[in-house]
Amino acid sequence: MRPRTRVIHGGTSWDPHTGAVTVPLHLVSTFRQQGPGEHAGYEYARTGNPTRAALESLMADLEGGVRALAFSSGMAAISTVFALFSQGDHFVVSDDVYGGTYRVLSRVFQRFGFEATFVDTSDLDQVEAAIRPNTRAIFVETPTNPLLKVTDIAAAARLARSRGLLTICDTTFLTPYFIRPLDLGADIVVHSATKYLGGHSDLVAGVAAVRDPELGERLHFLLNATGGVCSPFDAWLLIRGIRTLALRMEAHQANAMRIAAWLRQHPRVRAVHYPGLEDHPGHEVMKRQAAGFGGMLSFDVGDPDLADRMLRRVRLIALAESLGGVESLINLPSKMTHASVPPERRAALGITDSLIRLSVGIEDADDLIADLEQALDA
Repeated sequence: MRPRTRVIHGGTSWDPHTGAVTVPLHLVSTFRQQGPGEHAGYEYARTGNPTRAALESLMADLEGGVRALAFSSGMAAISTVFALFSQGDHFVVSDDVYGGTYRVLSRVFQRFGFEATFVDTSDLDQVEAAIRPNTRAIFVETPTNPLLKVTDIAAAARLARSRGLLTICDTTFLTPYFIRPLDLGADIVVHSATKYLGGHSDLVAGVAAVRDPELGERLHFLLNATGGVCSPFDAWLLIRGIRTLALRMEAHQANAMRIAAWLRQHPRVRAVHYPGLEDHPGHEVMKRQAAGFGGMLSFDVGDPDLADRMLRRVRLIALAESLGGVESLINLPSKMTHASVPPERRAALGITDSLIRLSVGIEDADDLIADLEQALDA
C-alpha cells in the first residue's frame, strides 16, 4: 500500500467480529478467562487492550517495523526505551534535543548511573568522537527541536552498527508519513503521538516501533512492568487522527513552505530555520531520506523585547506549548518548551530569548501570514 492508503487501511482497520469499519473502543480493565491462565489473548488492560493493540498494529505497519507499542506520553515512550539499558551505560544524544528528553537524561536517569554526551549529530565526526567504551546507543532527534537540525539517519545507523550500538530516532516532527527511520537502519523509532499523529490537540500519547522481535518483547516487558500504557480512549482518538495524517501533513508542509519564505524576507527577522529552504544546511539530506519537510519552523527576530511583544500580539495563532495540531501554535522555547535546559546551554546552542518556534497549522496561509505581519510590525 502507498502511504496515503496505509494511514487508513494499515494494521487492524476494521472490526472482524461485527464488520464495523472503525476499531471499537474497549473501555475495560480486565477480561474473563475460560480457565486459570486460559484467555483469548487479553487478561489485564495494562498488559494489553484490543483498542491499544489495534493502534500498535497500525503504527508497526506505518513504520515498517515488526512491533509497535503505545505509551501514555512521548516521554513515557522515551523513558521506557532508556530503561532497556543499565547503570554505567553511556549515550550519544543530539544536542538540540527536546527539553523533556534533555531533562529526563540529565536530571533523572543520571541519578541511576546513566551518562549522556550531547553533540551535533548532523556532524558524524562529532558523534564518532563522542563514542566511549561504555556507549550503548546513539539517540538522534531529527529534525531537532527547536533549531531544525537534520541528521543523516542511514549514516548514523551505519556508524552505530560498526560499533555495536543501537540507533534510536525521534522523528516526531515528520511522522512515518514523511520518514521511516527503521527502513534507514535505525533500531527504534519514538514519537510523541500527542503531536502530528493525533493532530487535533486532544490527546497525550507516545509510540515506539522496532524492527527486531526480541527488542519488541523487551520493550513490552518494560511497558507492562512500569505501567506507562496508552489509555483505550487515547488509543481510539489516535487511530482516528491517523486516518487524516496524509492530508494534514501535506497541508502543514505547504503552509510552512510559504511562511518560511515570507519570514526570510521580513526586515525584522534575522534567521529562519526550516529544512524546506534550499539554503538550509540539512536540505539535501532531508530530500534524500524523507518524503517531505514537515510543518515546523523557527525564526529569530534578534531582540528579546520584540519577541515578547510579538508573541503577546498574535491573534489567530495561539501562544501555547506543544505542536502538530491542526491549529497554528507559537512559543518562545527559552521560556516555555526548553526552560528546563540551563541558560548557558541554551546560549551555546543558539536557543536565544529571541528565537520563536512556530508549529504551522492547516489554516489558510494568507491568514497566518497576515497575523504574523501585524504582530511583527506593531
